Amino acid sequence: MDADRRDPPHDLPQPPARGTARAARLAAPAAALAAVAAAFGYVGTVDPNEPGHYPVCPLLRFTGVYCPGCGGLRSAHAFIHGDLPAALQANALAVVGYLALAALWTVWVVRAVRGRPARLDLGPVHLWTLGGSLLVFTLVRNLPFGGWLHP
Repeated sequence: MDADRRDPPHDLPQPPARGTARAARLAAPAAALAAVAAAFGYVGTVDPNEPGHYPVCPLLRFTGVYCPGCGGLRSAHAFIHGDLPAALQANALAVVGYLALAALWTVWVVRAVRGRPARLDLGPVHLWTLGGSLLVFTLVRNLPFGGWLHP
């Protein structure tokens, strides 16, 4: 056998098959979807409108102030059951959050299928806008004229 013509070693790792690589890239979005579906399934089954199933918001209990998340479980329950007006009445910001997270998850899946990294580049302007929106929502829902935002 010629010294210049050697067979490549067979113990080197081979690149994964194309389908295997795509499945690996979709594992994290699939796991996230399964976790969210399980959480929504639980909230859809165990009614938060019945007392004793979930703890009361500590901020509301001790101060009487509605936090941005107050009514979120009731909103999720109504959303699961297709009652959009009740979901919006319980926590309108939560409904916007559900839709925004669904859009972000879709972008994540599309990028994973295409083999691109899932990045969310939020700059200071985005973060300040998000924080300001939460603050305004919290303030308005706790003022007398914001009663329509109470859960």
